[in-house]
Formats: sequence, structure tokens, C-alpha cells
Amino acid sequence: MSHDLPVQYCPAERVLADLALMADGVVAPVFEPPGGQVVLDAAEITATQLELVDPEGVPLATVEVEGNDGAHVWGPVTLLTRPEHGAFRQLHLSPAQLAEQYHGWPTIPVSGPLTHTDLEDIRALRRSVVLLVLCESGDVAAGSVAGLIRATLAAAELLGDAVVGTAPLASRGDREADRLFRERVVAAYAPGRVHRVAGEGELPVEIADVIDVDRPPTHQRGLVVFFTGLSGSGKSTLARALHDVLLEQGHRTVTSLDGDIVRRTLSAGLTFSRRDREANIYRIGWVAAEISRHGGVAICSPIAPFEQTRQQVRRMVADAGGSFFLIHVATSLEECEHRDRKGLYAKARRGEIPDFTGISSPYEEPDDPDVRVDTAGRTIDEALATVLAALETAGHLEQGTPGRALRDRGRRCSPGTRSHSAAQRP
Repeated sequence: MSHDLPVQYCPAERVLADLALMADGVVAPVFEPPGGQVVLDAAEITATQLELVDPEGVPLATVEVEGNDGAHVWGPVTLLTRPEHGAFRQLHLSPAQLAEQYHGWPTIPVSGPLTHTDLEDIRALRRSVVLLVLCESGDVAAGSVAGLIRATLAAAELLGDAVVGTAPLASRGDREADRLFRERVVAAYAPGRVHRVAGEGELPVEIADVIDVDRPPTHQRGLVVFFTGLSGSGKSTLARALHDVLLEQGHRTVTSLDGDIVRRTLSAGLTFSRRDREANIYRIGWVAAEISRHGGVAICSPIAPFEQTRQQVRRMVADAGGSFFLIHVATSLEECEHRDRKGLYAKARRGEIPDFTGISSPYEEPDDPDVRVDTAGRTIDEALATVLAALETAGHLEQGTPGRALRDRGRRCSPGTRSHSAAQRP
């Protein structure tokens, strides 16, 4: 065993859920190599020992690192304490506690709100039951984990002879892997006596009321509109135009997280190294996700040249219960250089500005943005109309918004639209 001091590392929410399952004896206390179901994402970790901590810095476990592929580490885990955070924690019981307190009660896995048909099916058992809520996160359409638990508590009241328990269950990032892991967890909690419901039919009004609050219409949910594109592409100008239109509507709170503003405030002190540029995007994503958590709209316009970082922001927003809408401002490099009033591209080509996106540092174009728009030769309003129409089609804006919102602002996507400083690099 290594005698190096362990390096502290705060893992993603998924790993915290897996640590809780380890503590409950549901899965073995070991992180597996990539391809396994219990994986520790830990890029750039080179230590031989890790101390995993929760977001508040409380030590939860140590990991003896036996393997490292640059993106994941694996090895045996020594648990220090069970992760304890989140709403309704009092409802969590380990499989052993569940068996001791409710011996012989049928266990019913719950991954969605129970319908009239489900309740009648459960009543037909003529027994007290355990409603086991599988706490899966990151699916906006399914609502929040807390909302599902509230809906299940309402179902328990309607049944009269049911108790509610919860089990942490984070996504594996793959539908089939999620299904297999779900079965693994359910089998640990209810070996041999699982009763399943179909989840079909209408909801009782008491449950529907809970769900309506937890799952507002798409155009009322928190939203992160994320513009990405080269410096000088017009993304910041387009983002500001969208901000103004939504602000004029007055339906929801709107926050602009422009690259320049963030660089002067949230990310003051960061350099333009790749590591710091990624940290800047992470900070933008975290703030945007929190805005979406509370039902607001966050409009972000960094360059964000790397696909992995954009996907990381998408996951943060999903985990917060918000919607993520990616806009690729696909103005060509040639057009961006033509607009370059301060000569930054020319300086980059002479080697005077290192790591300049599009010249000496790559820009990875998104494969499947929600909308792609080229601002070359178009007015701001023409480009904005494309963005608004896409947002409306996806359900993020009420019907008719583009027609109502646009008016001629007399602005064009041209060299005079906005100065593009070096601070706009992400």
C-alpha cells in the first residue's frame, strides 16, 4: 500500500450516489475500469490515493488507485461515512433496514407518478406495501427527484397502508446500462418479492396537482441558451439581441453571462491557458445551471471551443432540472477575420497571441446543435428570427413569439456591430 498522502477530490453527483449504494451494501466498494457500472471520472488525477469529499468538504471515502487511463481511475474503496445530503434524506433506508422494519411487505419500485390504475393494482394486493422511489436525476421531462417523492407521498396517503422509501440511482449515461443497473439496485432492495406497476392511465387529482407544480410547461421551465462560435462570429451581439427581446416580453427573469462580463467578474484572474479557459466555461455553466434551477433564463455567449466542456455544461443544466439549448454561430473563419477591427486574428497569425481559437488553438464544431446560424451578410434581426423560431419550435417560447418580438433595430452583423477584444476568448 502506498504511503503518499491522499489527494482530496470532490466527485460528480453520480459518484456520491454510488458511494451511498456502497455504504448500503448494494454494490461492492470498488470503482471499476471503464466499461464497468461503477466508474469514477477523475481527469488529470495522478495520485495513488484519493480522498473523496462531498461538496462541503466532508471526507466520505478513500480510494487506493490501481489504474488510471487519464479520464478515470479505479481501485478499492474504504468508506469513511455515508453521504448525507439532499431533501427527504429521512426517507432513505438501506436494504437491511428495509427488511428489518418492513419484513414481508411487497416492495414496489417507483420511477414515475402512480396512476389510478397503479393504485387499484396495489390495493388488489390487500397488503401494506413499500413504495421505493428510485431517485434518478437529470431528466427534465420527468421532473425533479423531490417532485417524484412528493407525488409518491401523496400516493401513500391515498393508499392508507403504504410507506415511502428512497434509493439513490444515478444515470450510467447509457439507456441499456441504466436499465441493468436499475434492476441491480431493485434486486438488492427487494430480493424475490418485487411488485411492479405499469405507470399507465390518468393521475389522481392529488398527485396531478403535485406534478403540475413540479413539471411546468416547457416555455416556463428554467432555460440555458448557450451560444458558441469563433471570436467575431456575432454570437455576443446575437445573444444581447435575444436578451433584449426576452426582457421586453417580461415573462421570465433573464440573465446575460457574456464572455467579457464574466472575464471581468466571475473569472477575474484566470489566464487564457486551456486549463483556465475550461475553468471559465465551467463557472459560466455552473451559474447558468443554478439560474435554470430557479426557473430563470440564462444566456451565455463564450467561444466554448471544446465539445467535452459543452457537454459538461449540458449535464450540469440537466442535473439542475433546466433545459439546455445550444446555438452554433457558424460564421466562417474568413468572415470573422474580415470583421476583426483590432487585428487580433492578424496578431494570432504572426504568433503574437498564443492559443487563439481558430488559429493556434482548435475549435470543435458541435455535431448536433439545436440551431446553427451564420451571421455573414445578414442583419441581426434576420439572424435573431432564426434563433427565436428554433426556440419556439422546441417549445421554449410561447407560440407567436418571433412575430411579436422582432422589430427593426437597424443593426447588422458587420465589423461595426461590436468590438471584439481579446477578453472574448473563452
